[in-house]
Amino acid sequence: MDARSPTPPKTQQSPVELTLRGIALGAAITIVFMAANLYMGLKTGMTFSSSIPAAMISMGAFRLMGGAGILENNIVQTQASAAGTLCNVILALPGLVLIGRWQGFPFWQTTAVCLLGGLLGVAFSIPLRRALVAGSELPYPEGIAAAEVLRTGQEEEGGHGLRDLLAAAGVAGTIGFATTGLKILGEGMNGAISLGGAAFRTGTGFSLALVGVGYLVGIGACLALLTGVVIAWGIAVPVLTALSPDPGQSAGAAAEAVWSSHVRLMGAGIIAVGGVWTVGSLAKPILGSIRAALSGAGGLGRDHPREERDLPITWVAAGTLALGVPLADLFWVFAKPADLGGLLIVLALSATLFTILFGFLMAAACGYLAGLLGSSSSPISGIGILTTMATALLLPLILGHSAGPEGDRFVTGMALLLTAVIVTTSSIANDNLQDLKTGQVLGATPWHQQVALILGVGIGAVVIAPILSLLYEAYGFVGTPLREGQDAASAMPAPQAALMTQIANGIVHSELPWRMVLIGAGLGVVLVAVETRLKRRDFTFPALTVGIGMYLPLSVEMTIAIGGVLGWVAQRRLRARVGAKGDKRADTVVGVARRRGVLLASGFLVGESCVGVLLAGADLMAGHSAALAVVGKGFAPYATGLGLVVFLAALTVYLRMVSTPGRPEPGT
Repeated sequence: MDARSPTPPKTQQSPVELTLRGIALGAAITIVFMAANLYMGLKTGMTFSSSIPAAMISMGAFRLMGGAGILENNIVQTQASAAGTLCNVILALPGLVLIGRWQGFPFWQTTAVCLLGGLLGVAFSIPLRRALVAGSELPYPEGIAAAEVLRTGQEEEGGHGLRDLLAAAGVAGTIGFATTGLKILGEGMNGAISLGGAAFRTGTGFSLALVGVGYLVGIGACLALLTGVVIAWGIAVPVLTALSPDPGQSAGAAAEAVWSSHVRLMGAGIIAVGGVWTVGSLAKPILGSIRAALSGAGGLGRDHPREERDLPITWVAAGTLALGVPLADLFWVFAKPADLGGLLIVLALSATLFTILFGFLMAAACGYLAGLLGSSSSPISGIGILTTMATALLLPLILGHSAGPEGDRFVTGMALLLTAVIVTTSSIANDNLQDLKTGQVLGATPWHQQVALILGVGIGAVVIAPILSLLYEAYGFVGTPLREGQDAASAMPAPQAALMTQIANGIVHSELPWRMVLIGAGLGVVLVAVETRLKRRDFTFPALTVGIGMYLPLSVEMTIAIGGVLGWVAQRRLRARVGAKGDKRADTVVGVARRRGVLLASGFLVGESCVGVLLAGADLMAGHSAALAVVGKGFAPYATGLGLVVFLAALTVYLRMVSTPGRPEPGT
């Protein structure tokens, strides 16, 4: 089977999908994963996709209940996947606490941000499904992986496929536990040198899950990532550090500081241009999908095959318009203390219109990236940066000098609130399209999945405010005044929210280095031209992904690239052994090997994600990070060496397994 172009099974009757027990199980998984993701996100700035571990938990739980069909399991993972994406609200919302606008997380306003943004994301994903899922050849690595997990686990005997998946999950989980939990293995390695004042840095992570992502997305996207790495770390960082040397900093610290404050903004500029180009190129298929959806607007599309039935587009349009009312009220309530007079109505209506229109554009761009790289690797924080920039620039044009006594702090706070809603919208649309790809592979009913995600958004939105309040009351945030009983060493950094706040403040106070953003935009124009030219030769080289290569941490990009290169090498070795493309038997053998590679990559994602959930829970109960560590910081050099040895050994075994010719079924 080719993981990039799966054929959905044809069903003769409607199987069981949306059930009360499935909804209850999905709600329980959503709450647990939500708590884990919020804790990890506030501590490290990183969250994980909950779709695959939710699928594994669902299968195990239903087996204890007597079993369930594959599509019922799919509904559970669709609903629970909201936990891994709705929590992206922490990219901006804690900034309101950091600037003193909020003293905590008020329940109704926090819930409204998550609920309204999430429902808009579901609504936007419905017309996008036909353009980006049904009518697209995007690989959707995590969607395919989730489908493989469900399909393999559903097989009566399980066979080699289930054993491969569980073995890979066990290996990745064990390594992840030894790395993140016990701390006896290093998470990665990096090094830096200085030549004539120019700082050069390199490194990689040791995550098998990211290797699996690279294998699934393919060599084209990985080469684009590496291009971004070369531009950022091989050109921009050395040049900028040489132009502004700091003798008091080490080469590594100087490189990291320049990348964080300047080069990432170049990446954001490329993402902006690439995003506009992507949305523009998708305009025709998106309009076509809306027209196709309108053909079934009178009901749930009974004249269409079950596998093509979405929620009616008229319902979606009416729902989107209806959501504008509570959105305007949210912005009204937030802005009312600023004493804007007649501008209050203008601001509330303008903010609502901007949220819906700009949110749709960002949802389309994120959906494309979800198909290309997977939900976990989509640059949601990049979308947050662009939104923060746009809102911080536009708000003063509306308000002028009428911001009232709060002045600049109000403008910064309003920008962060708008960003929080749009980030939530983009995240949920991103996630839902990945889930709909899983459903397409399995032959699910789209509108059932859309209802399931609406339920997941509703449950998650209600849970987020209490969990955020609990974490803030227990630990506090770095940069906010500590209350009695709080330990400064345990304060949560909330790194992404701190970055968004810094950008918004920089724009409001005219301190943002716009030159870097404009340089990135210029590079984006060149890269879009290159992408267009290469696309005519059937080669994938997305400009957006180059921007991601400049924006995401070096260790993440390099590890994903290793997986892509490994898959390319395996494919070449296979072809050399079994014959040229076009030979039917050779193609079958390669397809079997490719399926095994997909299952192993899926297992890596399952194992590492599940262990991440368990470790986050342990840290939450202990009240501090690294609760299960058995070694101290002095062991770090030895942990790095051991981690490298284990990582290389795992890669060697993986390469051998995915480049060994598969055994075709008898008769093929």
